[in-house]
Amino acid sequence: MIDSHAHITDDAFDDETRERIVSQMRADGLQAICEIGADRRSSERALALAERCDDVYCALGTHPHDSKDLTDADIAFYRRHASHPKVVAIGEIGLDYHYDLSARDVQRDAFARQLELADEVELPVCLHVREAIADALDLLQAYRNKLRRGVLLHCYTGSVESLRDFNRFDCYYALGGAVTFRNARKEDVIRAIPRDRLLIETDCPYMTPVPYRGQRNEPKYVRLVLDKIALTLGISPQETEALTVANTLRLYTKINGDRL
Repeated sequence: MIDSHAHITDDAFDDETRERIVSQMRADGLQAICEIGADRRSSERALALAERCDDVYCALGTHPHDSKDLTDADIAFYRRHASHPKVVAIGEIGLDYHYDLSARDVQRDAFARQLELADEVELPVCLHVREAIADALDLLQAYRNKLRRGVLLHCYTGSVESLRDFNRFDCYYALGGAVTFRNARKEDVIRAIPRDRLLIETDCPYMTPVPYRGQRNEPKYVRLVLDKIALTLGISPQETEALTVANTLRLYTKINGDRL
């Protein structure tokens, strides 16, 4: 399996736990982990971890919550390191109107700047979109000619109708622990996602799947997400694993598939 979106450099993990996660990846059925930045500091930590660990890759970017703090120096850092062989995407970027921790116009500007950056450095984008689907679609449309390397909707929890709108941009979709929640009722969304655009993730330490909900999430729990998807699609876990790995490798082309 590949956990396409994790935050194991988050302060929720101490050094000992982080080392355990990385050292036990293969035993836990994980071929690779994509460590995702949320601001300059976490992007630096993600890159350092990826440089140190063979099967860890990373994305660099500023989360919509932190859009107000995005500087030219941050953009320059992301640009400078985008060619690194372990950097697979610009992310996570996007819009979050649930908390509005940055003003919405500031979020939109940061999103647009990072879409332009991703095009410049020829990397896909990993998007965080919460309660902002209409504005996200508008920006994707405005920058459509800059989405050449692919778009991933991380932790997709939208409707089937919104899925059809995002499909216009040939998006990929990563599903996480939320699909296991008893009140989620996302089976129709799982079935509607094009099978060649489906990925799995944990978003750890957040979004822990059932039956560990309420505890800290870890990459190994991505197996529970995979099993839920397999059950919903009526295919085997092995087929679901092969499918999601192939999709991740197609999007994040720098991951060494031969090594996997």
